[in-house]
Amino acid sequence: MSSSPHRSRGGSGNGNGNGNGDDNRPRFFDAKTKSKCWNNADIVPGRHPDRWRKDAAGNIVCKRFKDCLGCLCYEFDHIVPFSKGGESTEENCQILQSRVNRFKSNKYQVDADQLKGYSCDVIFTDKELDIIEMAVYGDVIRPGNQCRCRTVAEMLGKYKSKDDTTACKLP
Repeated sequence: MSSSPHRSRGGSGNGNGNGNGDDNRPRFFDAKTKSKCWNNADIVPGRHPDRWRKDAAGNIVCKRFKDCLGCLCYEFDHIVPFSKGGESTEENCQILQSRVNRFKSNKYQVDADQLKGYSCDVIFTDKELDIIEMAVYGDVIRPGNQCRCRTVAEMLGKYKSKDDTTACKLP
């Protein structure tokens, strides 16, 4: 009877490339590679680049929504699949909307047009992205248009913030 844990994602071996004796390549991207991969992704015009990026298919993703399944969620993907010899390096890393990454799976050399076909069909407006950013970060940072979330006490008139940033007027 095997004592190895079950993995949520498919593939051969134990998933980390270190335990089956014939593949010592690291299976997962390290923190430095992930950071470089995020920074290499396209910037979303008018949005803070530390919070928002575009994946390889052109989908907007939010940095805080990593490894979940919503339309703004993303995962780090091996461009050349690990199962097909791809390394866990910066050159072989891209961010992909989670849905796109699941459909891409271990397909080799999938072009941007094919990736777009896997994308979530929801297109968010600027106002919707502001509301999401406010909920996730507590403020909205856009070039030339920054604001912060008001506290409940502030909204009730019981507290005046010492923060000079204007409170957002979101619905």
